[in-house]
Amino acid sequence: MKVGFLGPRATFTHLAVQAFFGEKIEEVAYSTIPQCIDAVAEGKVDYAVVPTENALEGSVNLTIDYLIHEQPLNIVGEIVSPIEQHLMVHPENTGKWENITRVFSHSHAIAQCHKFLHHTFNGITYDYATSTGAAAQYVSNHPDEAVAAIANELAAKEYGLEIVKENIHDYQYNHTRFAILHPAKKEYNSPLLSPDREKSTLMITLPSDQSGALHQVLSAFTWRKLNLSKIESRPMKTGLGNYFFIIDIDMRIDEVLIPGAIAELEALGCGVKLLGSYEAYSIKKSIKK
Repeated sequence: MKVGFLGPRATFTHLAVQAFFGEKIEEVAYSTIPQCIDAVAEGKVDYAVVPTENALEGSVNLTIDYLIHEQPLNIVGEIVSPIEQHLMVHPENTGKWENITRVFSHSHAIAQCHKFLHHTFNGITYDYATSTGAAAQYVSNHPDEAVAAIANELAAKEYGLEIVKENIHDYQYNHTRFAILHPAKKEYNSPLLSPDREKSTLMITLPSDQSGALHQVLSAFTWRKLNLSKIESRPMKTGLGNYFFIIDIDMRIDEVLIPGAIAELEALGCGVKLLGSYEAYSIKKSIKK
């Protein structure tokens, strides 16, 4: 079985893949989220794992928008993983790491470490990579540059870097949510983790020029006592003021409650699409290898 992920090796997505699927798979790294999603849509891999949300920085909009507008795949599972961000440099620069002139990492990783960077390297240049692993790989390949990467412990080991400051993220509770994607609705039960809850995710578009439409949408779930763990709006990309809503429900789709809510929303003129009904898993501790 082949599993695609946002690469290169030693990204946080790669760690989530290893924790969920184990070692009896073929891991395929892709340099961008769209490439990873395209790969599973085209059958090059069996599953794809991509980040969807971080506890500090919010949703990964690229993932959500690409799933909605470009490749309508099914969410067949979710992995929530703790995130530990470390500052690392090439071994040749260990003794002079305080004199670096650039920090290289994914934009979310840099944002998660804003307080540390502001106080330690005020005015330093930030360069954005496609992933934390790509940043670590770059620093490894450029020992002559005064540049540091923000990445995880496995990245430091994978690319031969020295961690000079550990756990530099601004807040202790730093977790990222990853979606497991498949063209159909074929779920995969993790051999290493046990699910801790069930979820369903809907995409909803509101009828145009109808006052109170969002209130009516929420009411359809409220009176059925369906708990919504997330409500998020994203632009439809068809004009200002046009949005769709992503709603997470804390239960698998059943035969009565969720179908009844969907039928009520469609009767109101809403567009409703089920993005996935799946089990959610949590990695309890940071992975160190």
